[in-house]
Amino acid sequence: MKNLSEIVDRYSSLATSFGEPVALAAFAFSTEDTQALFSALDEDYHISRFLHFSCVDGSTFLVSGEPATHVSIEPAIRSLL
Repeated sequence: MKNLSEIVDRYSSLATSFGEPVALAAFAFSTEDTQALFSALDEDYHISRFLHFSCVDGSTFLVSGEPATHVSIEPAIRSLL
């Protein structure tokens, strides 16, 4: 399982700026790993407040039992790193 710093680094390499939605599929993890990783992050109160999931066009994953295609991360998440 990746740590938060690695996920934030990957997100920042995929997004042009923090807060921009990025397709969960772009992280290039298996479906199972994507769902497990982002569900774990979503269930952690200190982390989840910086993550925003959306469900639009694209590959759909179940994050904490809810369908999601994209995630955006607030820049304030760096306070946790």
